Amino acid sequence: MAVAALVSQQPLCFSNSIATGRTRHKPWLPTKTIILNPQKKAHLCPISCSSSSSTSQSPETNAETAESCVNLGLSLFSKGRVKDALVQFDTALSLDPNPVEAQAALYNKACCHAYCGEGKKAADCLRTALRDYNLKFGTILNDPDLASFRALPEFKELQEEARLGGEDIGYSFRRDLKLIGEVQAPFRGVRRFFSVALSAAAGISLFFTVPRLLRAIEGGDDAPDLIETAENLAINIGGIIVFITLFLWDNKKEEEQLAQISQDETLSRLPLRLSTNRIVELVQLRGTVRPVILAGRKETVSLAIQKAERFRTDLLRRGVLLVPVIWGEGRAPQVEKKGFGLAPKAAAALPSIGEDFEKRAQSITAKSKLKSEIRFKAEVVSPSEWERWIRDQQKSEGVTPGEDVYIILRLDGRVRRSGKGMPDWQQIVQELPPMEALLSKLER
Repeated sequence: MAVAALVSQQPLCFSNSIATGRTRHKPWLPTKTIILNPQKKAHLCPISCSSSSSTSQSPETNAETAESCVNLGLSLFSKGRVKDALVQFDTALSLDPNPVEAQAALYNKACCHAYCGEGKKAADCLRTALRDYNLKFGTILNDPDLASFRALPEFKELQEEARLGGEDIGYSFRRDLKLIGEVQAPFRGVRRFFSVALSAAAGISLFFTVPRLLRAIEGGDDAPDLIETAENLAINIGGIIVFITLFLWDNKKEEEQLAQISQDETLSRLPLRLSTNRIVELVQLRGTVRPVILAGRKETVSLAIQKAERFRTDLLRRGVLLVPVIWGEGRAPQVEKKGFGLAPKAAAALPSIGEDFEKRAQSITAKSKLKSEIRFKAEVVSPSEWERWIRDQQKSEGVTPGEDVYIILRLDGRVRRSGKGMPDWQQIVQELPPMEALLSKLER
């Protein structure tokens, strides 16, 4: 569930727990023992942020504090007692909490409302936390358990308000994308350095060669050889052109790489509604299914799904999940233009959980639970976001935006291949290995 639990001015960390069929984040607890209730053990999270947690017995106390109420609320939520958790978060807010406690209570209360499908109440809590307690918008963007809230119009409204108020609403992935790009192309920086250094060396040499060429043209007893000097001049000019071209080529490749990484990241955030009516993001399905996106007119997509039914058993063995996207079904919500700024005396922000894309994929409901919820077809949430991504993908591949297309994803969430029209299901059955095959394990 929530990521904003209490810290008592101590370093924080994360851990996962599975309860009532859902994986929730345990409360972030200080290095001292916090009482949740009498005769219960409090789970302590080591400063080293290791995956295991230790337990210690806390002394009995009847004193209620904002901190203990938040941690008790998180414990109740992990057991599926959402209404009881809401009571605890409300109690924490009534006990004169400090700014950090108030931020934690509001954020976790918003997560409860999102779980219950109460988008407006969740938005109100998050709005207060953003405005008065310096909650970072990246936390809202990257918490997988707020996927259902991010699919609602209330999230779009909150996002626009944050943008107008000067918040980083999550579209500026530039720094993170560059770090990923450097990992994928580790020698680009070295190439750039040598390109600049050698271009500068050629430029300095050219600076001295031009006067020598003029002297060679004028002639005289001490004049340098004209042909040799001209050759040196040509070599220097050629070197500058080559090294500058390499530098610009590297820059262009980096932009293309960052655009592709950004596309992949945007794809991972797109929400789906499973057969159990539960909303998840594509990143949460990594390693579990191979989504096949069918984008086009309603009659074309419906016909493709009917043909897929003939191969249903074979496709399910290969982890295929049909994702139909009908052109024109997306309607962008109307957002009221009102912004807000940060309070001058805001609390220090709690860490965002979304910096590492892979961690987002891990802090989700257990894979076994997801497998039981996934069926043959899923419904897209926020169709306009799906259409926008597909049209951008079409542009990058030179396809006219709006044409009927299909896109097959790998188990790791990346695009496997795409094509115009609708797919040949028999070919897909032959192409994709079964989920239990070695090739499928390597694809993860």
